[in-house]
Amino acid sequence: MILVLNCGSSSVKYKLFNKDTLEVLHKGNEEEIIDYGLAFNHIFQELKDKGFIKNLDDIKIFGHRVVHGGEYFNKPVIIDEYVKQKIEELIKLAPLHNGANLQGIKVIEKQLPNAVQVAVFDTAFHQSIPKNAYLYPIPLSFYEEHNIRKYGFHGTSHNYVAKEAARFLSKDIEKLNLITLHLGNGSSATAIQNGKSINTSMGFTPLEGLMMGTRSGSIDPSIILYMHDTLGIDMNEINRILNKKSGLRGVCGNSDLRTIQDMINNGNEKAQLALDIFVTRIKEFIGSYAIELGHIDAIVFTGGIGENSSMVREKVFDSHLEEFLNTKLDKHLNKTVKTNCDKISVIDAKIPILVIKTDEEKEIAIGTKKTIESL
Repeated sequence: MILVLNCGSSSVKYKLFNKDTLEVLHKGNEEEIIDYGLAFNHIFQELKDKGFIKNLDDIKIFGHRVVHGGEYFNKPVIIDEYVKQKIEELIKLAPLHNGANLQGIKVIEKQLPNAVQVAVFDTAFHQSIPKNAYLYPIPLSFYEEHNIRKYGFHGTSHNYVAKEAARFLSKDIEKLNLITLHLGNGSSATAIQNGKSINTSMGFTPLEGLMMGTRSGSIDPSIILYMHDTLGIDMNEINRILNKKSGLRGVCGNSDLRTIQDMINNGNEKAQLALDIFVTRIKEFIGSYAIELGHIDAIVFTGGIGENSSMVREKVFDSHLEEFLNTKLDKHLNKTVKTNCDKISVIDAKIPILVIKTDEEKEIAIGTKKTIESL
């Protein structure tokens, strides 16, 4: 069995997989945790109660989601002292995530010292992005001395749906060009060429790029200076504003797209404006990546909004974008998505539009299994 753990700052999501078939045996979520040891004890007790394990050491393999792998890791790796050291070094680049990820690793190490642990990094998939796309046009010394560059995130999700798209289209992933749109409270777009990420919207941190639930996405950097120097807002508050009080919430007061849609139906102009900005940003990245890729085999929607909001998908593919890409949304199919992978474009569309349900935990299990088998 493989137990996949996604340790957040106050929660742990987990899925238990059959090692051979990668069938999901059990899944759950521990909320409002203070002590990871206690949280894991609750998880292990539940697995005992459900009859999946008899003893704690029945689980011999753990796959961990780790948000930031920097430039050190471009694939899943067995966790050893070097890996833990690098995860710790990168806490400064992902303070809300890497610290929690590392705590989870250390608790498992203490409770089950003979277990094999594998780290699967959100940033790994984007390590194929070329230098001209990941470097910022600031003095090069900031990259050379301080590692300031685009890293990209949601890589586990983008990687998973890219492979699912290849399977659905019956094409070799290594010959496939895609634009994948992971849309949710956190949102990102990725250009995938021959199965590899060549550009992505999130950057040095997950704040860059698309408008999100509570995050601003890309803005003029001088706005931050103006907020600080002219408006007198301290940097900690600016950070909170950009990460927690912006995006959809900042424009209309709510970050839940279902509520926003209800607000729009009731004539709320700010809610409509929030949606319009959200959609405009998505279309900008689709257009940019279409030019960068040259040829596109499919466009993929995933994530909570991408998978569930027919309204957003329809607004993204308006007549202008459809004409530009020579594709067309089938409005009936768009509103009747039923399976984990559905085509929502018309039959003769040059570029298929797909909706694929992401499964980051399964991708972590896949990466963990491959890493173990390669030993």
